[in-house]
Amino acid sequence: MRLKEIQRTAHQAWSPAGHHPIYLALGTAAQQLDASFNTTAAIEIFEMDFSDPSLDMQLKGSLSLVWVNFGSGADGTGGRLVGGSENGTLTVYDPEAIMNSIGEAVVGQSDKHTGPVRALDFNPFQSNLLASGANDSEIYIWDLNNFSSPMTPGAKTQPAEDISVVSWNRQVQHILASANPSGKAVVWDLRKNEPIIKISDHSNRMHCSGMLWHPDVATQLVLASEDDRLPVIQMWDLRFATSPLKVLENHTRGILSISWSQADSELLLSSAKDNRILCWNPNTGEVIYELPTTNQWCFDVEWCPRNPALLSTASFDGRITVYSVMGGSLKAQQQSTAERISSSFDTMDPFGTGQVLPPLQVPQPQVQDTIVPPLKKPPKWVRRPVGASFAFGGKLITFENPKLPPVQSPQPVPRQVFVSQVTTETEFLQRSRELQTALQSGSFNSYCQAKIQSAKSDAEQDIWKFLLVNFEDEARIKFLKLLGFSKDELERKVSWLLLDSAEARTSGSVSPADFFSQTPKENSNFQIPVSCDTDGLISQALLVGNFEGAVDLCLNDGRYAEAILLSISGGEELLKKTQQKYLSKQKNSISMLISSVVTQNWKDIVQSCELDNWKEALAALLTYAHPEDFARLCDTLGSRLECEGTEKRCLQACLCYICSGNIEKLVECWALHRDCSSPLGLEDLVEKVMMLRKSIERLRNCEVAVQSPVLAEKLTCYAGILAAEGSLTTALSFLPHQPFQPQSPSTAGPPAFPPPVPSMPAATLSGPQLPPSSSAAGGLPPMPSPGVPPTSFMPPTSSGLAPPGSQAGAPVPVYPASLHNQGPAPPVPYAPSGSGYPQGGPGAPAVKPFPAPVPDNYTPPAPITAPVMRFPVEAAQPHDNTQVPPGAPQEPSLLQQLPSEKVQQKEIPPEHMVLKSTFDSLVQRCQLAAGDPQTKRKLDDAAKRLGHLYDKLREQSLSHNILSGLHEISRCVASQNYQRGLEVHTQVVSSSNFSEISAFMPILKVVMTIANKLGV
Repeated sequence: MRLKEIQRTAHQAWSPAGHHPIYLALGTAAQQLDASFNTTAAIEIFEMDFSDPSLDMQLKGSLSLVWVNFGSGADGTGGRLVGGSENGTLTVYDPEAIMNSIGEAVVGQSDKHTGPVRALDFNPFQSNLLASGANDSEIYIWDLNNFSSPMTPGAKTQPAEDISVVSWNRQVQHILASANPSGKAVVWDLRKNEPIIKISDHSNRMHCSGMLWHPDVATQLVLASEDDRLPVIQMWDLRFATSPLKVLENHTRGILSISWSQADSELLLSSAKDNRILCWNPNTGEVIYELPTTNQWCFDVEWCPRNPALLSTASFDGRITVYSVMGGSLKAQQQSTAERISSSFDTMDPFGTGQVLPPLQVPQPQVQDTIVPPLKKPPKWVRRPVGASFAFGGKLITFENPKLPPVQSPQPVPRQVFVSQVTTETEFLQRSRELQTALQSGSFNSYCQAKIQSAKSDAEQDIWKFLLVNFEDEARIKFLKLLGFSKDELERKVSWLLLDSAEARTSGSVSPADFFSQTPKENSNFQIPVSCDTDGLISQALLVGNFEGAVDLCLNDGRYAEAILLSISGGEELLKKTQQKYLSKQKNSISMLISSVVTQNWKDIVQSCELDNWKEALAALLTYAHPEDFARLCDTLGSRLECEGTEKRCLQACLCYICSGNIEKLVECWALHRDCSSPLGLEDLVEKVMMLRKSIERLRNCEVAVQSPVLAEKLTCYAGILAAEGSLTTALSFLPHQPFQPQSPSTAGPPAFPPPVPSMPAATLSGPQLPPSSSAAGGLPPMPSPGVPPTSFMPPTSSGLAPPGSQAGAPVPVYPASLHNQGPAPPVPYAPSGSGYPQGGPGAPAVKPFPAPVPDNYTPPAPITAPVMRFPVEAAQPHDNTQVPPGAPQEPSLLQQLPSEKVQQKEIPPEHMVLKSTFDSLVQRCQLAAGDPQTKRKLDDAAKRLGHLYDKLREQSLSHNILSGLHEISRCVASQNYQRGLEVHTQVVSSSNFSEISAFMPILKVVMTIANKLGV
């Protein structure tokens, strides 16, 4: 695309690459007639202003040509202009003096040459070195620091010929080449001052008009032929100088000028007598661009050193034109031409009529916008040398374009794209991996213990202690202990108080003689009063059996103890009335608690107690609340605490929600008062939610589904962060299966089949439908109730494990339903019995069930070995209304009464017996060396779970890869090289199907880690 143009017939030279703005120097020849009939020689310097869309160039200065970097300022401006004349004179100019019209423009001159100077080139490595060529094989090397004494590259070549071109090598600074019109080229080594190689075309038709070194390859150069019989460009490689490496043929007449882009070696310009200017890819010989030209020859083409997309041409029609190979639109130039024509005419009266002419209306033809296309392929300076882009999953995609070989090879150049994993949240990923490991291996207790130890605040520690209790036996007693209430400690305090009171009564009493004298006689008589006072009326009422009147008299006289004792004999209805009257008159601090215990009205406690007494209220609910009401009452207490709005109260509310098992309320409370926007804050919430969910699943013996838009949003954000950090598999496990959609009460119902673990799908608040042995009357499983007899027979589960409701001290067991799932059981009067904790309360022993007939052909079901995550659960124990003292022998359960069927087990293959002996021996050594109870519990669990490995060995269901890894681990254990064993363990797990090894590989790693720690 043509950018600038000026009417001149001249030689041209671009300003050096470091010079800004870009200038173009033009040198005209003397005795040549220009458009103004001027025949003097001159040097003119024009500025390239591309912000002006017109074709004009601004003249900066003139004087009556190579522009080199020598003498440039710190900003790259200045330099030197060197011109050679027909009389052999070589002149050096200062372009700054020409443009600013200050000082002397000529800074050096020499007439050493005896003939016309036809060739000039400066050294790209040392800008003070200039080569010039003239007649009679004259070649001089000039030092611009000492312009008076040039040197020669060596002896003149014979026979003597004109030097048409000189060119410095672009890679090796001491190599210079010269060419003759006859087509011969000589390469000089200035260190040796002699020619090192000569090349020539054997056709003798090569008339050399141009020679250029390859910008990137030191041994390659091109020669251009001006002969119309051979209009070609020959590419030579000095390593194979017998014939041209490549010949570029497309011009039809002799080539006048060539120019090789220093920014992209795949761009070579040539102009010829066929009025064409072509741009070649010398590596392939393809013409990739052709510039639009006029009908005159273009005798000079030059690339711009600073802007690689620009080139200038000089033609014999007297035009210097600047083009761009990047294409563009001609609309601005066309508009500028039209405006120039319009401004040439004004509104003055050219004919002297005395009248002002109307404004000239120049017709504006509708010219379509002309688009000049760019090069066929992007040039090197616009190609991306490197690139990077972030992708989904924390992936960083990078590429790098390798430097292409100058010679086109038949094999494609390999290009590589690198995919890297970028992680920014290392602590978040580490905690997420620990959580995922705990969820997969079922080591919830150890996970909660680790969280308790690493908790940074007491409130955080309390939450994890409450979550840990959900996974332990006798959870209700431990909940009470966490709240500060211990049954054993209370008994000790009561005993000490009673002992102190007895001592106080006996101290300072009468002497033993007086004591025996005051002892009443065994057969002392008493009087029954029948007077009209209170005692007489009470006696008369009792004598006639009027208990109600007697009670009223006692209450009226303030004899509350006698009133209570008499109401017991008067029947249940009278006892209730008496209790109500008594409690209504008592207004002390303990009366409300006594009233709630007697009347089982815990709603008033949680709604009316001081919030500072939340621990006491929660302890009362843990001890007495009915299972159907427990979760609701805990939620009510938590809501009251949450309404206070302080962080302390909200953490206390979270403890209430943990006790009730209300995951939704826990999430809402935590998200409302804690920052969950950061990854670590979100990790805190997810850890607690997943642990609470797993504890409820353990008690229900099935999956728990939670419908909470807040939780769905948080889990989606959590999965998004995991995905962005590259943990895509873990992220998928936390995503809900379907977006949260609220359901109407009429259509809401439990799904028929719960979705697979570990995702938390959106479902109704009541969760999936539970089996008959674990169905509940309410939503989340209620707390066990003290003293409530079972309403129906509870069948044993197929796995031989106890139903969650029968576990001793479980925090949220399920209330039993009927055998045939005929709906909730009828309500049973709820009354505490016995001293201390009532029947069914914390720590209460199990009772016998109703007997059930056993079929003759009954066969106990086989134990379930999957899923892998098993929890230590006590055997199912039946219930009846008889309280059994602790430690008393229990009557065997239904499964214990049935004879067990003998199962014939296969033997472990002999070649794998070494695995069993090695691993069992390792567990035994660790058990002997272990000191803390937690480690011993882990080892006991390991001894059981290794049985899964031995079962698979008996079934011979393990792959060869896993067996090889296990034997390698066994050898490492035998040599006590546990570090190597853990490395092999990691390799086996990463290369195997996890479902095949999940039953035993995690616990095997735990055992080796313990053994390494104990040093056994």
